[in-house]
Amino acid sequence: MMIDTRKPAADQDADPREADPRPDDREGDPGEAISVDDLLRAGTEPGREASLRNEVAELKDRLLRAMADTENLRRRAEREKAEATLYAASNFARDLLSVADNMARALEAMPEKARERADEATRSLLAGIDLTYRELMQVFERYNIRRVEPLGERFDPNFHQAMFEVPDPEAAPGTVVQVVQPGYRIGERVLRPALVGVAKAAPRQEPGGNGAGRSPG
Repeated sequence: MMIDTRKPAADQDADPREADPRPDDREGDPGEAISVDDLLRAGTEPGREASLRNEVAELKDRLLRAMADTENLRRRAEREKAEATLYAASNFARDLLSVADNMARALEAMPEKARERADEATRSLLAGIDLTYRELMQVFERYNIRRVEPLGERFDPNFHQAMFEVPDPEAAPGTVVQVVQPGYRIGERVLRPALVGVAKAAPRQEPGGNGAGRSPG
C-alpha cells in the first residue's frame, strides 16, 4: 500500500510570503509619538487645520487668563487677611490711647528736680508709672502701632491736625513748631492725628517806609 505524500491543496496554494510578515515589513511603530501637527493634518478638510489652530490658541489664552485671575485672587485674599489681622485691634487700641496720654501727663507733671526731692513712696510710684508706660509702648510697637511726634516736620494733613498758627521767623511756613497732643498710626492708617501748631509766614513789610515829608509852605 502506497502512502500519498502530497500536501493539501490549501497548503500548495498559500503564498509563503504572507505566512508571517517580518518585523521590517510592518508599517509604523506603535510606540512612536504623534505630534499635534500630525493630528491636525490627519483627516482634516481644507481650511479646517487653520480653524483648529485658532481654537487651540483661543483656549490657551483663556487658560492663561484664568490662571492669572486665580493668582490675583489668591494674593488679594492674603493681603486682605493680613490687613484684617493688623487692623482688627484698631478700636481697642484707640481706646487705650487715653490711658497712654494720662500716663505721659503724670510723668510730665513732676519735673526731674522735684522727683529728686520727693520721698521714697512718690519716687516708687513714678517709677511704676514709667515702667508701665514703657511696657505699653512696647505692646503698641509689637502690633505696629507707632507714636507720631511731628515736631520740626512739614505739616501733613494726612497725619496732623492743625490747631493754630504760630508766628515764627526761624521756621519755614507750614512747619510743625508745637505738638499739643501726639498722634498714633497703625500700619499705614491713622489711628489718631497729632494736634499741632504750625508756623505761619511773616507779615510782609510795605516798601518805601515813611518816605520824605513835604516841608510846610
